[in-house]
Amino acid sequence: MKIAILGAGNMGLSFSKSFLKYELIKPENLHLITRNEAKISKISEEFPKSKISTFDDVKELDSDLIILSVKPQDFQHLSENFPLQLNQSQMVLSIMAGIKIEKIQKLLNHPLVVRAMPNSPTLLGMGITGYTSAQGISFSQLINIERLLNSTGRSVYLENEELLDGVTALSGSGPAYFYYIVDAMIKAGIEMGIDENLSKLFVQQTMLGAYHLINNSDKNLEELIQDVASKGGTTEAALKTFNENNLKEILKNGILDAEKRAKELNG
Repeated sequence: MKIAILGAGNMGLSFSKSFLKYELIKPENLHLITRNEAKISKISEEFPKSKISTFDDVKELDSDLIILSVKPQDFQHLSENFPLQLNQSQMVLSIMAGIKIEKIQKLLNHPLVVRAMPNSPTLLGMGITGYTSAQGISFSQLINIERLLNSTGRSVYLENEELLDGVTALSGSGPAYFYYIVDAMIKAGIEMGIDENLSKLFVQQTMLGAYHLINNSDKNLEELIQDVASKGGTTEAALKTFNENNLKEILKNGILDAEKRAKELNG
């Protein structure tokens, strides 16, 4: 399989590394295309056997799969200014937030489109990707796409494309929510007089341990909370403040706003 990645940014490069790591593609069959000419030398160091180009240098795409990894705000400009004359057998995989399959098909004048939403832990092969596809894509073609996506972590197929904006808000943006909470906890530790590095260690290990408890316990989240929040204790005091300030509602509303923004990106 030959793969071209339009937009060799963080996500495009992390996908590329996973494909090569699991030998799903030969390095010489990978074509990385970036807008920024200044990045070519650095990308070439990481992918010495692959073809690296700027958008201006590409006249045609000799690839079985084209991955769209540009910013969604840039897609309209790309489709109007980049020579994407695709043949009937070529597949398109979009990892752009918000842009619907129908719009991609229309702007590229091409029917074979799969739309996916990964998240940043794909950098470590620990991401999760929701994906869906246009009609007319065969089961074997979809399996090939799934193999590629699974090299970056886990993937889940969605029958309903409308759910993908929710996935974008939940898991696509999700890592930032956790970083936000971790940052608040670390800063609380510093304010209590704990050294910053030590505060980071306590918080990060706590998050890691809590993650494993969620995955390995038969208890639901409410039961796990109650296991920590003994009556009249310290955890109860913290939870009381969270509840009085509607923290759970604030977080939920933020995620719903992220979904709203994903829908707006389609234009």
